[in-house]
Amino acid sequence: MSSILNVSPSPHQQSAETTRKLMFGVVIALAPALAASVYFFGTGAIIVTLVSVLACVATEYLIQKFILKTKPSVSDGSAVVTGLLLAFNVPSNLPVYIIIIGAIISIGVAKMTFGGLGSNPFNPALVGRVFLLISFPVQMTSWPVPTGFKTGYLDAVTGATPLGIMSEGIKNGETVAALMEKVPSHMQLFYGYMGGSMGEIAAVALILGGLYMIIRKIITWHIPVTILLTVAVFTGILWAVDPTKYADPLFHLLTGGIMLGAIFMATDYVTSPMTAKGMIIYGIGIGVITVLIRTWGAYPEGVSFAILIMNAFVPLLNMYIKPKRFGKEVKHG
Repeated sequence: MSSILNVSPSPHQQSAETTRKLMFGVVIALAPALAASVYFFGTGAIIVTLVSVLACVATEYLIQKFILKTKPSVSDGSAVVTGLLLAFNVPSNLPVYIIIIGAIISIGVAKMTFGGLGSNPFNPALVGRVFLLISFPVQMTSWPVPTGFKTGYLDAVTGATPLGIMSEGIKNGETVAALMEKVPSHMQLFYGYMGGSMGEIAAVALILGGLYMIIRKIITWHIPVTILLTVAVFTGILWAVDPTKYADPLFHLLTGGIMLGAIFMATDYVTSPMTAKGMIIYGIGIGVITVLIRTWGAYPEGVSFAILIMNAFVPLLNMYIKPKRFGKEVKHG
């Protein structure tokens, strides 16, 4: 037996999983929510999704091929996932040129500028979404209402989201009980009958996708469960204090982008913490900031901003919350 020890750098643990397998696992998990969007919003959802995905893939390919002069890596599926998530964060009647701009910002600025997959500090799709929200506020807040599968696209009927109705009504002095008469029931919110972006509807479809990813070990439970539990507890306290001014926790969990954000956006490998403890702190931060913006901020929704803010803290969480090194000397006494 040889007494020679072969020393090699980490990682030492091998796995059959690849970036491509993981990314397309996310695509499969998003399929139920995409199907629900097509069912409720018609061809608009198909057009927005196709344009977003193709624009993201093309942007990454062209930058790598002609600017960075490196081998294109679009086959790993990460650009496809970014395109899907960007589509899920915009209205299904958004003009094509705005979608393309969002894709360029998501891939060209938020991802490739920092070195590509694995180097970007912020979630690319959310950077694109926030850029579009600031640059095209009217188009980004003209929410189609669910009318079933129709071939209309730019001429879709629009209306306020449940969160928008609630936020505006409370500011005007209306009670939560009166406002609940103007929004879909909790059951309708659960299966997707409400206005909003493509990814804000059908909580049941998003939950199914999340369970699939947890079972497949694409993600762990720590981030989504912590975010949703934090939002439920925080809004539950507010609701208990004054139910005439604050909506119940279930309403907050079923409306807006909280399900999409908690399950698919905040769990992004690159921009989320590496340790379980870090993930829990990260999730609590996102939940708290989301409720603060929803309740007292200028926007009725705050998930995107909350995730991007906590993305900025991830390097600190990874630095100060990490497991002890194997073989590290521990001082006693």
